[in-house]
Amino acid sequence: MEDSEFSLKVLFTKATQLREQLEGLQSTSEQYQEDLRAAISQYEECRHRASQVSLFSPNENADDISSSDLRYLPVDYHIGELIPKTISQDRRPLLRSAQDAYSRYLGLLDDYQLLSVRDKRLFGTFNKDKDNFTLLPSHDPTARRDNKIARYNQEKELRQKLEYLSRNPLALQHDDSVLRQLHLAELALCTHQTFYALDQIAQELKMLALAPPLATRLVEQDQRERDGRVRNGYSDRLDPSLQLLLRNGKAGPILNKDGRPLQPFTLLDSRQRLQNGVFRPSHNLPTMTIEEYLEEEKRKGGIIEGGGEQAAKEVNEDDLEAADVETMKAREWDEFKEANPRGSGNTLNRG
Repeated sequence: MEDSEFSLKVLFTKATQLREQLEGLQSTSEQYQEDLRAAISQYEECRHRASQVSLFSPNENADDISSSDLRYLPVDYHIGELIPKTISQDRRPLLRSAQDAYSRYLGLLDDYQLLSVRDKRLFGTFNKDKDNFTLLPSHDPTARRDNKIARYNQEKELRQKLEYLSRNPLALQHDDSVLRQLHLAELALCTHQTFYALDQIAQELKMLALAPPLATRLVEQDQRERDGRVRNGYSDRLDPSLQLLLRNGKAGPILNKDGRPLQPFTLLDSRQRLQNGVFRPSHNLPTMTIEEYLEEEKRKGGIIEGGGEQAAKEVNEDDLEAADVETMKAREWDEFKEANPRGSGNTLNRG
């Protein structure tokens, strides 16, 4: 019995260390997935070992569990927390496994009467319809908002209490009541997060139910990978095959076995065209002169004509009346300039 408890303690400690190491890794990395699988395996072994030694029994109550054994109650919670983080093409089995693990955890707490009245009611709602479980059943936006705020404040209080109890390591080692309060606070926080996770799992299962079957998606993906393109001409490949480039993106043979064309094609004098471009500069040469460009722009209406200063009217010298009018205008302008010299109107900024 002591050897089993010792090995259970070692397994649980190792699993906890692996779970904490995941926080510093990227979820898509191979190391993360490897440590994730190892942590899940260790927690599964802990659950199996606890079942072998009958660590928890439905005939007991919470007072019958020692303070040091309370730490093993959330094993199924950690399994349900880690399983959805696994990368897989089909997430439904993962979500179902996580849902079952959370259900086992809540059922164990319910057997020991460690669920509050509110959590017990939520657990009953979950058991009635697992796939449609939600924490926000009301369609009233105000009620949903108040519910979210209340759950946020509750989680904040639980974390503060847990942080406060874990500040004194010496008290945890020598005072059994403090250690018990710490583990009970951890269970309360795990229970709070369990119902939130079950809500998210139910929502994701609903979205996956609307998606096409996995086999259909795999066949379509495999076809796109083999073809390298789709029917509308879009291609995920950055380097289309030379065959597609030469055929202008048209797949299939040009001629059949009898030599008859299967699709339109054009014969090009590629040899002569390449030979003419041997001594060409690397930049594009102009194709028209500036005068030709302006003529083309004028033809297209790209040049606006008119405006600017009007040309001075030429006076006909034989028209004496017109000449006298122009002479009088010139004299009046000269008299005005003599009466109003340049700068005479500047009364605020005299030098």
